[in-house]
Amino acid sequence: MSEPLISVIIPNWNGAAHLPTCLEALRRQTYARREVIVVDNGSMDDSLRILARYPEVRILALGSNRGFAGAVNAGIRVALGEIMVLLNNDTEVSPTWLEALAAAFERHPDAGLLASKILLFDRRNVFHSAGDYYRVDGIPGNRGVWEQDIGQYDHEEEVFSACGAAAAYRRDLFHDIGLFDEDFFYSCEDVDLAWRAQIAGWNCWYVPTAVVYHKLSATGGGPTASFYDGRNFIYLIAKDYPAGLLRRFWPQILRAQFRIAGKAFQAWRGAAARARLRGMLVGLLTWPRVARKRSQVFTRRRRSDEALLERLSSKTD
Repeated sequence: MSEPLISVIIPNWNGAAHLPTCLEALRRQTYARREVIVVDNGSMDDSLRILARYPEVRILALGSNRGFAGAVNAGIRVALGEIMVLLNNDTEVSPTWLEALAAAFERHPDAGLLASKILLFDRRNVFHSAGDYYRVDGIPGNRGVWEQDIGQYDHEEEVFSACGAAAAYRRDLFHDIGLFDEDFFYSCEDVDLAWRAQIAGWNCWYVPTAVVYHKLSATGGGPTASFYDGRNFIYLIAKDYPAGLLRRFWPQILRAQFRIAGKAFQAWRGAAARARLRGMLVGLLTWPRVARKRSQVFTRRRRSDEALLERLSSKTD
């Protein structure tokens, strides 16, 4: 049986400074059956000129910024692979990265998505993500973030979600639950998709041999990320949090939101703090926009509240 074709989809917006490192690392992959698609969100730098140096790369130029979710959805729609792999442009992958992901899907037929071992680009012994978690108080996060790598995440295990900076998905998963929700635009679209996958009975596995180095927030971050985090944390609760668990944990959820808002008010002089508060306000005003999709999410439900609760983190601040 031949190896499955893997489609690597790279969203790009003004990432000319990062693309050569990213694409050269993909050229060094030990896994041969792959295609690379760069989806350009209307870049105004030299991105397209640099991409012309890589004839093996398929370029999908959107002409405007459709956000992370819009870009990856466009890439998925034209991709040929049985496995879809998302990769940020500000990364450098290890030579056996794709090989490790393909082997993990073979080992875990229950897996709809896989999480990579993501370390910082400039401090390669420090974690960005060992898979992602979602807490009962409605706060998502990167497992192991800022921890020094001393082997504590060297075992393959189930996690709630895969960080979209370097994540792999079966094509069948998208056929089952749909693509990324473009209402999220930037931030938490990977967590939303993981919620939908978990509700529908798919599992997510963390693969420690699939190593990626990430220039954290090199093409994002700051006030932009703070705004969308503030809004999209609320969107996740409105769209995906099961009603039975919401009735049980709403006090913790409210406390977490008040705590975030309080910290932002204390740091009011900072642009990121003000953006966070704006995002939270927009989330409160517009949450019905995504809540209308709850019926679509839970129509595909194959897991009970208790089974989902086992996959959530009980930790709170």
